[in-house]
Amino acid sequence: MAKFMDVHHGMKDITADQLKEAHAADLAHQDQEGVTFEHAWADPVSGDVFCLSEAPSADAVQRVHERAGHAADEVHPVPLMV
Repeated sequence: MAKFMDVHHGMKDITADQLKEAHAADLAHQDQEGVTFEHAWADPVSGDVFCLSEAPSADAVQRVHERAGHAADEVHPVPLMV
């Protein structure tokens, strides 16, 4: 399976608890699409949230986020990691 990094914009002032809730919502739906969300990061100042996942496709990642109530603004493949 491939790795993907997705980005959500407009989540300014997100708290750690809100990030945990959003990540938990993704985890609750991930099995429906064969996605495994690994990590989530947030910058409350810019409002950007980043999620790293392993998934069969970028569309599968987006469908999970949509079901969780927070569609991604961008989904990027991550072909190389160290």
